[in-house]
Amino acid sequence: MRVDARQNRDRVLAAAREEFAAHGAGASLNKIAQRAGVGPGTLYRHFASVQDLLVAIIAADVDTLAATGRDLLAHPDPADALRIWLRAVAVHATSMRGLVATELLTAGTDSALAACHEQIRETGAALLDRTGNPDHIDVTDLLTVVNGIAWAHERLPADPARLDRLLGLLSSKVGR
Repeated sequence: MRVDARQNRDRVLAAAREEFAAHGAGASLNKIAQRAGVGPGTLYRHFASVQDLLVAIIAADVDTLAATGRDLLAHPDPADALRIWLRAVAVHATSMRGLVATELLTAGTDSALAACHEQIRETGAALLDRTGNPDHIDVTDLLTVVNGIAWAHERLPADPARLDRLLGLLSSKVGR
């Protein structure tokens, strides 16, 4: 990819993150193009659809989340490692006004988002297994609860400590 094309793509991705963070599913592709300083044609040359744009953003975030999880596999306290990672998952789920969690939860089995969901599931399973998982908690159930906590926190933002309190309730059950 030419340098100028790569720069345009990066500006579109940065603008899309900001627009989705501000407006969630109501984000405007025209506003994304304006914010990026490119024309609509440039946006569509890089991303044929809103879904393609979301996949590019979410896939990059999931790669970071999975790398964090892999790093935490070396953490001396497996339960603490899982708690740290689950908090990162919750923060990720609330990015772009819950659009990430919605997209990942409704991803079909043949989509790029399904691959993202699987990457999160595999990372979570590895961290959960490392705790010994004495209650045989299913990682998909655990991630569903974390997404629910993230959603509740996002809907009631007046209390910034709520996310950690709710995750603390979950942590008392997981990875004891």
